[in-house]
Amino acid sequence: MSKGAKLAYRPIGLVAGIAAGAVSGAVFKQVWKLVSDEEDAPSALQSEYPIWEIIVAAALQGAIFAATKAAIDRIGADTFTKLTGAWPGD
Repeated sequence: MSKGAKLAYRPIGLVAGIAAGAVSGAVFKQVWKLVSDEEDAPSALQSEYPIWEIIVAAALQGAIFAATKAAIDRIGADTFTKLTGAWPGD
């Protein structure tokens, strides 16, 4: 792909990253409610939670973010390719 096409994709990739953060945050919040019956996940500095619960929450949040980001990135790349005929990666 040409350098110009990669440059043209950058704003789309940026918006996709922001969208992935917002979507994954909302999905994680709902999943955490189902798993723990609590409104919010514990943070690392909350002493009332055991370390295993903090680690599970962080791992789950990371996995949801990674999967959501990959899906949104791929949809963005596919859409860009359909519109321009050029794949934004590789």
